[in-house]
Amino acid sequence: MNIKPNFEGLEVGYDIPALPGMDEADIQTPCLVLDLDALERNIAKMGRFAKEMGVRHRVHGKMHKSVDVALLQERLGGSCGVCCQKVSEAEIFARGGIKDVLVSNQVRDLAKIDRLARIPKLGARTICCVDDVANVADLSAAAVKHGTTIECLVEIDCGAGRCGVTSTAAVVALAQAINAAKGLKFAGIQAYQGAMQHMDKYEDRKAKIDLAVAMVRDAVEGLKAVGLECDIVGGGGTGSYYFEGNSGVYNELQCGSYAFMDADYGRILDKDGKRIDQGEWENALFLLTSVMSHAKPDRAICDAGLKAQSVDSGLPVVFGRTDVKYIKCSDEHGVIDDPQGVLRVNDKLRLVPGHCDPTCNVHDWYVGVRGGKVEVLWPVSARGKAF
Repeated sequence: MNIKPNFEGLEVGYDIPALPGMDEADIQTPCLVLDLDALERNIAKMGRFAKEMGVRHRVHGKMHKSVDVALLQERLGGSCGVCCQKVSEAEIFARGGIKDVLVSNQVRDLAKIDRLARIPKLGARTICCVDDVANVADLSAAAVKHGTTIECLVEIDCGAGRCGVTSTAAVVALAQAINAAKGLKFAGIQAYQGAMQHMDKYEDRKAKIDLAVAMVRDAVEGLKAVGLECDIVGGGGTGSYYFEGNSGVYNELQCGSYAFMDADYGRILDKDGKRIDQGEWENALFLLTSVMSHAKPDRAICDAGLKAQSVDSGLPVVFGRTDVKYIKCSDEHGVIDDPQGVLRVNDKLRLVPGHCDPTCNVHDWYVGVRGGKVEVLWPVSARGKAF
């Protein structure tokens, strides 16, 4: 059951960045702000897209690491469950009331496997990925020990060059080993092509996914030939979901960033050559920052530096403005080019992070705003759950 935060005794500016009912102008910075209207529209839109394509949507919890957001995606978007990358993340979502959890990754450490095998006792369907037959025995032993069932997807490396097997023969052999193991259940295929998600051109992304779809189709047929059916054929991200969703092969999407959007994803182009943050999706996540110094006439200094965000995918973009530009940062400072000197000390700016996932992971709270008022505070529930 999701536990709502208790703000009694918490001090704004020390424990938390804001309280429900406050004016947006009084939020302490730097912090993560969610435009609740935009967030809800994004979630509902992806739910409609999945329904129209006849596939399920398993939302990617590693993006927001928030039980509250996952439950909203379930309520407004009809999501079938959550995928995440770590056992500790999966446990957070299961403890928070999500009933179908996939660790879309390999779990090899024996202590982690033991924790994974206990998650079904929290009332959640529990699934993980496998790409090595040696993993099967360890997963089986833990499931038998705890009297639970771990469902397993065979992961295919369909172009990302990370985990996963690369041939139909290997898929079939692993699936058969899983199917024969006590305490385990073969559930299908994991085939996420992550390496192409941020390719700018729609045609380039499609070419990569066409190769992935061919691999997955062959694997599904190979499994059918030995009497094994896939309940899940999962993959798809914000940059490719329409390809997998309309492939006739995939039946489950795993999109994450669509709900929040970031500057890196926003730059990719749709089939009409339009940026996806200018029609397909809205920016709903912002790093709210305040101007703390303007000692130089053409430079403003804000309080959102490296410790408040990830810049692995580029610097943040100042939302809704072309007269100022975030140009560099150090640990605690951001430098904003202000050639006309329009900014003043204590002015607040909404920044669109370059990469939402790791940016969210360095904050404790989301401040949900609507109509200029703070409506909710949601904890970043799985922050620090990296094991």
